[in-house]
Amino acid sequence: MDTLLAFYHTYENQIFNMGKNTLLTLMILVIASLLSKMVKKGVFASVSRLSKNDEIVSALLSKVAAYAVFLVAMVIILDLFGVNTASLVALVGAAGLAIGLALKDTLSNIAAGIMILFLKPIKKGEFVEFSGTMGTVKDIGLFTSIFETADGLYISSPNSAVWGSTIKNFSRNSRRRMDITVGISYDDSIDVGMKALLDLANEVDVLLKDPAPQVIVHMLADSSVNLQLRAWAPTDKYWETFWAMQKDAKLRIEEAGLTIPFPQRDLHIYNHAPGPQSAVQ
Repeated sequence: MDTLLAFYHTYENQIFNMGKNTLLTLMILVIASLLSKMVKKGVFASVSRLSKNDEIVSALLSKVAAYAVFLVAMVIILDLFGVNTASLVALVGAAGLAIGLALKDTLSNIAAGIMILFLKPIKKGEFVEFSGTMGTVKDIGLFTSIFETADGLYISSPNSAVWGSTIKNFSRNSRRRMDITVGISYDDSIDVGMKALLDLANEVDVLLKDPAPQVIVHMLADSSVNLQLRAWAPTDKYWETFWAMQKDAKLRIEEAGLTIPFPQRDLHIYNHAPGPQSAVQ
């Protein structure tokens, strides 16, 4: 007992400071936990309004803000216990440089993910194509982006592959043009065929009137005169309208008395009688 009292009197100030710092550490952690939740919710709500309810960007920034609160709390706690935070920051910086060189490909994916999230060439729910891959955007993370193909396949692609390629976005614009090509015989009337296709387009209410549908002579092919109907439709109605009009275009051409010819080729055979052969000297 006397030994403990002697130890206490000898290190009284240190014990008092240790206990005080421990209590302060617990208070800081509790406050940081509460504050991080408040900051996370506030950042999520604010970014959602600014980004027009883009939940991917909102979730990312809210998590970063929450981690930043804990990072500040850890620096304060280390400073309470006398740790030289300036040298610690320098050490972390040097370690970060080494890790960055070792993980340069991973960091390039993070950089590409940030660019995708903020510049928004693709968004969740859009149907896109990049580097020969087509699918609906399901999620955009810091490292990878997730897509689902039209036949239900799961695709996970590194962000650098997405960002570094040309992206074709089928959902971004509000309207799309459909091109329906129909071949008629060279013996058929071009004007009758063009009128039949234009009448079809004018009867479809889904198609836009501005720009107006048009029919052109697209190509004088080997076996047919190819007429092309060009019409604009809302993006969300594009495919169902395109498939229906492909069917109706054939029916209208046939109803107009025109024919859709099969590929054909004329073969001419010439029979030459053998001529006299010269004698060999």
